[in-house]
Order: sequence, then C-alpha cells, then structure tokens
Amino acid sequence: MKTDRPYPRFVVSAKGTRWVESGHPWVYAEEIVSGEGACENGALADAVSEKGKYLGTGFVSRESKIRLRLISRNANDRFDEAFWRRRVRYARDYRKTVLRPEDLGCCRVIFGEADGFPGLTVDRFSDLLVTQTLSVGIERIKNTLFPLLLDEMRADGETVSGIFERNDVAIRALEGLEQSKGWWGAEHPDSPVTEICENGIFYAVDVENGQKTGFFLDQKYNRLAAARLAEGKCVLDCFTHTGSFALNAAKGGAAHVTAVDVSESAVEMARRNAVRNGLVGGMDFLCADVFDLLPELEARGGKPYDFIILDPPAFTKSRKTVSGAERGYKEINFRAMKLLPRGGYLATASCSHFMPAPLFEKMLRDAARDADVELRQIEARQQAPDHPILWSVPETDYLKFYLFQIV
Repeated sequence: MKTDRPYPRFVVSAKGTRWVESGHPWVYAEEIVSGEGACENGALADAVSEKGKYLGTGFVSRESKIRLRLISRNANDRFDEAFWRRRVRYARDYRKTVLRPEDLGCCRVIFGEADGFPGLTVDRFSDLLVTQTLSVGIERIKNTLFPLLLDEMRADGETVSGIFERNDVAIRALEGLEQSKGWWGAEHPDSPVTEICENGIFYAVDVENGQKTGFFLDQKYNRLAAARLAEGKCVLDCFTHTGSFALNAAKGGAAHVTAVDVSESAVEMARRNAVRNGLVGGMDFLCADVFDLLPELEARGGKPYDFIILDPPAFTKSRKTVSGAERGYKEINFRAMKLLPRGGYLATASCSHFMPAPLFEKMLRDAARDADVELRQIEARQQAPDHPILWSVPETDYLKFYLFQIV
C-alpha cells in the first residue's frame, strides 16, 4: 500500500491475512508481524499484508488478544460523524425491513460486528435504550455514537427517554476497561424500569438489574413457533426466567402451563407478568432446579406434560467447558424425552456459540437413543433477525432452537 495515510500500520502475517480476507474483522495479536508508529489504545490503525496490501482499518486494543477490530475495508472511508451516522442508518433500515412494525419497539438495534460496530450492543425496550460496550475503541467514541443514535431515532418519530449503560460485565477487563452501570448523559427518566410488548404480551423490564441488558430478545419468533403447538396441551416451561415461553404458550391456548426456574426472584417476576397479562388462571409457578425436577417427575410415574420447553442459560462460555456443557444439555433433554408421552412435543435450545449446531444435534441424537425414542423434527430455528448472522463471523451465530415431536 503506497498511499499516504494518517493511521499507524500493523503488518499482518500470511495466516492472519487469509483470515481477514475471508471476511472476518478480527486481527489477533499473534498474527501481527510488526507495528509502525505510535498508537493509543482504542485509536484507529490500518492493517496491511506483508506484501503491503491494504486489508482494512480498525480499532486497536493493546490489552486484548484481538489486537485490531476492523470497521472498514475501504481505503477511501473517512471515519467522521457522517461515517457513523450512515452505519446507524444502515442498522435501523435493516431492522425496519426484517422485523414486523410492532416489534420495533423492543428489538436489538445494534448487534456488534454484524452491524459494523465491534463490541457494541444496543437493545431497545420501549422508550429506553440499553447499551453494552465491550471494546475500547467503541468506548472511546461512544460520546459521538450515542447522540447520533438518539438523533436518528427521534428524527424517525421514535420516543427515546434515555440510554442506560450495562457495562457490568467481566469481559470488559480483557480490553482494560472497568465495570460500571448507570445512565449515560443527563437526559433520562427517574426509573430504570419500563414495559414492553412482545408478541402481544406485556413484560416489565428492569434495565438496571435484569439479566444481560434486561430481557432476552433473540427468541421472540421462536416463542411464537412454540405457542402455535401449545393449544390444548399441558406445558412444562423449564428455565422460565421472566416467563416468556410460558406466557406465549398460555396465550396460545395451552390447557395449563407450569413455569419453573431455580431463581425465586425470576419465578416471582414470571408470576407478575402472568397477572399483568391476565393469564395466571391457567398457570402455576415453581421454584426448583430443573436438573432435580425432571428425574423427580419421571420417578413419580405417568406423563403429566405433553409439551416440554427447555431454554436454559448458556452452559458453556468457552471452548474449555464444552464437554461438561454437552453432558448438561444431554441430561435435561434425555429426561424430558423420557417424561414425554409418544406424540408429545419438545422445544429445546442452546444459546452458546461454543456449542455449535452439529455438536448440539449429535447430543440430541444420543439423548433420543438413550431415551429409546425417535425425534420427528418440526422446525430448526435460530435467533431473531434483529440479531443478524454474518457467515464470515461465526461468533454471530449462536442460538439453536428445535421443535420436535416424540414418536
């Protein structure tokens, strides 16, 4: 690359060059052959091949194994306010295209690398935006990005009362960032609690204390798929959290729904959401460990449920713990398959990127063999489209969701 440019240069190894040219935006520290010029943490730098070919420009992270996160492969781009405003518009236009209009009030507005914002998550819950900033580069420019986001949404007629930052995640330490949470800027409501409506069901969302950013949005259409099977059935919703699958099943006409979670506070929240939606009459709520409950139900005999939903938290967050996670997934799926009658239905999910679909499917086959049942697949689904998957970035593909009949 002969053109004079204002950014420091990182020379990337042949292996790293092939990785970047395949479409992945990360350059690992071990693939940096040399670096030219001083570069502050979080500043922009160019990546070039050992032959001098321009590969892209991105944020430098001096403390992370991911040394450079590319934001552009166009040498003519200028990374000014207009550049980031275009990125915000692209993200918003995409969601207005792929989501139903009624779902825009609670959706993922920005999904990190999939939207060209490495390390940034933005979720919308009614009039509140919730952000997680997991890269030092985005942290450095957030005071430029957040006003642009507000401007674009408000110009489109959207009401946004404030932005709440959920930076209370340990992974920020890998970027040399401290953990924190709180309102961004001076303009915000008094309360971090708001109400959303998803699939016609109302939920109270506490963006300060809820898990992740306050509510799991990625299963919204999977909940509808499960609800379509629930009519007239006795449903057991395991790992219910806020009760989302349970409430969709009840609204879908289930004869009865039992919602289970190990957390008493989660069970109470699910119960309150049922009351809010007028569904409590056809539901009951149980605080229990699913790993204990399923074998207990089996030991009692009978087949009390004809539809079981398994939506556990991620059992693995690294490659090192995948084998243990596989055993955990197999245990609950095996128990559910044993508990269901022939002709019953199973919904099962994994939200861990480190449990890829082929491994998850192998686990399901093994569980079905051990339970002496056959699985008739109804649907295989993934995350909602406001969490887009870039095929060149496997990390964006994380949610597996299957619907089966037990035959």
